[in-house]
Amino acid sequence: MKIVMAVIKPFKLEEVRDALTNLGVHGLTVTEVKGYGRQKGHTEIYRGAEYAVSFLPKLKIEVAVASELVDPVIEAITASARTGQIGDGKIFVTSLEKAVRIRTGETDGDAL
Repeated sequence: MKIVMAVIKPFKLEEVRDALTNLGVHGLTVTEVKGYGRQKGHTEIYRGAEYAVSFLPKLKIEVAVASELVDPVIEAITASARTGQIGDGKIFVTSLEKAVRIRTGETDGDAL
């Protein structure tokens, strides 16, 4: 089992969710985050004054999947979240040692 974590632009959430649903991914967690990468923020003009915005709003999506689904999930997220612009985001994959469904007590793959 693996956890796939993707940091994406907020307006791409619905496309990513639809792509994951089409793969059979049943649940995901979405968190509003702020950050920056290589673009180091940007400047905006508001009422004639220029402001530096260091941390850009992003969404972090976390989804637990079976190991054999990792590559299709990465491909689905990449295809649906890509705009071709700086700041499209990143995907991280980590190992998941154990999962337990609280309601039923199911563990590991059955809990996903």
